[in-house]
Amino acid sequence: MSLKRHAITLCAALLVSSFAPTIYAQVRVATVDLQRAINETEDGRRAKAQLKRLFKRRQDTLDKQQNDLKRMKEQIEQQKNVLSREALQERLESYQSAFVELQQAYVEYQQELAQQEGQLTKRILKRMQEIVRRMGQSEGYTLIVERNESGVVWIPSNLDLTDELIQRYNSGAGERR
Repeated sequence: MSLKRHAITLCAALLVSSFAPTIYAQVRVATVDLQRAINETEDGRRAKAQLKRLFKRRQDTLDKQQNDLKRMKEQIEQQKNVLSREALQERLESYQSAFVELQQAYVEYQQELAQQEGQLTKRILKRMQEIVRRMGQSEGYTLIVERNESGVVWIPSNLDLTDELIQRYNSGAGERR
């Protein structure tokens, strides 16, 4: 997916640069770091705090299950010479079952966090894209690329619109009223 974006960006840049020199003089290209913008806006910080609280709750649950599992294993180790073969087998199966449950809970929590992050950032990202579109139109940019997805290694700071995007977002630009 990232390679496809790189190819599209490269094609767009080549297309833009292939115009006649008089048109080339009018080309304006800029970048924006949407991930940084999300992390630095007020809504983004609130979303991050909400995700952190959810992660903490889930991590506490996983830690408790993991500690229970450790205690269960220690008990099995301590009692393996005392227990009958059938009792030992039953406890080992119980331990294995609890281990599988812990792994499943971990995977479910990871999926839940990813889904929650997507839901929380989707609205922010959509609004940011609208602001960037308006910036591009009003300020005459030919092309604005996402810095992280386009493979941009370096660009002069005056062509990075991230700070302006954050400022406009926090001031309420792009909100549906």
